[in-house]
Amino acid sequence: MTDVNTTRQRIIQQLNSAQHKTTSEAVDLQAWWLLGTSGCHLCDTANELLRLFSSVHPIRIQQIDIADFDESLMTQFATTIPVLLTPTTQLKFPFSLVDLQQLI
Repeated sequence: MTDVNTTRQRIIQQLNSAQHKTTSEAVDLQAWWLLGTSGCHLCDTANELLRLFSSVHPIRIQQIDIADFDESLMTQFATTIPVLLTPTTQLKFPFSLVDLQQLI
């Protein structure tokens, strides 16, 4: 498994290459990234948990759709989403508010 910094760099390259910008917002390097995809009920659950957590902690969450990745990178996450990537940590679902608190 690659380290978090390498993974985040690969994601940035993927999102910036070949005009993969599916939203008007740029990749927020300091945000916690929630990797998921459309129609993933676990991703929706993780997103809601992160929304609640971010209401009491000063963190930014950015959702990133793995469907925008090339096949190699998408395959890395296809069976493990949702995955939370902070600037220093990778956390696979299921995670709890206690798990998130330990990342602060």
